[in-house]
Amino acid sequence: MLSSVRGSSSALLRAAPRCIRASRSTPTVVTQNQVYTHNRSYVTEIWKNKTSDIGTALARSKDLFKTYKPVSPGIRHLKRPLNPHLYEGRPLRSLTVAKRKNGGRNGHGHITVRHRGGGHRQRIRIIDYKREAPGVHDVVRIEYDPNRSAHIALLYNRDPKAIGDKKWSYIIATEGMRAGDEVRSFRQGIPSNFLASHGVSSLTKTEKKAPTQNKTSEEAAAEALDQASDHSLALGLLRSLILKPGYVLPLHLIPPGTVINSITLSPTGPARLVRSAGSFGQVVAYEEGAKYVQVRLQSGEVRKILRDCCATIGKVSNPLWKNRNLGKAGRSRWLGIRPAVRGVAMNANDHPHGGGRGKSKSNKHPVSIWGWGTKGTRTRKPGPKGPKNSNKMVIRERPRGVEKRGTS
Repeated sequence: MLSSVRGSSSALLRAAPRCIRASRSTPTVVTQNQVYTHNRSYVTEIWKNKTSDIGTALARSKDLFKTYKPVSPGIRHLKRPLNPHLYEGRPLRSLTVAKRKNGGRNGHGHITVRHRGGGHRQRIRIIDYKREAPGVHDVVRIEYDPNRSAHIALLYNRDPKAIGDKKWSYIIATEGMRAGDEVRSFRQGIPSNFLASHGVSSLTKTEKKAPTQNKTSEEAAAEALDQASDHSLALGLLRSLILKPGYVLPLHLIPPGTVINSITLSPTGPARLVRSAGSFGQVVAYEEGAKYVQVRLQSGEVRKILRDCCATIGKVSNPLWKNRNLGKAGRSRWLGIRPAVRGVAMNANDHPHGGGRGKSKSNKHPVSIWGWGTKGTRTRKPGPKGPKNSNKMVIRERPRGVEKRGTS
């Protein structure tokens, strides 16, 4: 039996190709450098493959959100907004700085902000909140920013005199902004030749006619009407050219009803208000020659802002961010969010609700860990209803309670 097996193996070897017989007869010697080169190229190919086959197989793409096949509890409820227009690469290194975390602690080492700590390593993107550079800027790409809910856009300055850091900049992306769009900033004012560059200079200048001494009232009224119509037409054309998403304008040049974001609180300061994902403000009222412009914020509060302050036209990007679902507690830890412990589960010396038998706070009013009222209790009254000179800029406070629910 053993001889028959040896005979069959020798017959198979004779029937094999010459290259296999050569390798069988003369074994190859593989050096350590060849193994290292092979492994390095293999790992490089894996790194280049950005899409995972497992993720593609489990993904269930819908119109607005991306869900996954529930093969594990961690992805059963996972839901992410679909953003196929986002750039998949790394950010511009020169526009980022290292993010140093303190775990919610102040300079003395005391925890002043709870539920902070851990999380993935991140780099801070330097955002241009002032938008002082005039001229046309090209939107190169839309990127994801781990430090904010909104998306950011990388801009390229067309000005040949701009060098170094002034050539590139990050801004908060407006809803609908895509790579290839153009944005401008009129924070320094609208150039005198702006309308002339768009071929509407004839509407801004009235034709000089020879003065006539004997001009009737009807002719004067007709001439004034013509000048008024030319002015309104030029104003309409100007607004059609400057009221575009992503453009920065002073508030006194924005007509009432316009949706805005990234609002400044001083004429020379950075954007302070309306910067989170999906938020927007609206110009409510504007009086010619007035010092302030009334703006409605995302919370429903109406406040006065100086007319020379600037804002960006449009709505902040990524409006579906609030409807996402992390799916598991581990993703909160990746974001630097630590668990929150209930007060009734603590001891009496750790929380006002702690101690006692059973799950009860002993008929106490709900308070925070520091003892001040929570769950709807107002601790201050800003605006017109508050103390004298508390916030004179607020015209109407944000709706609360029944007013917020829209019921009477």
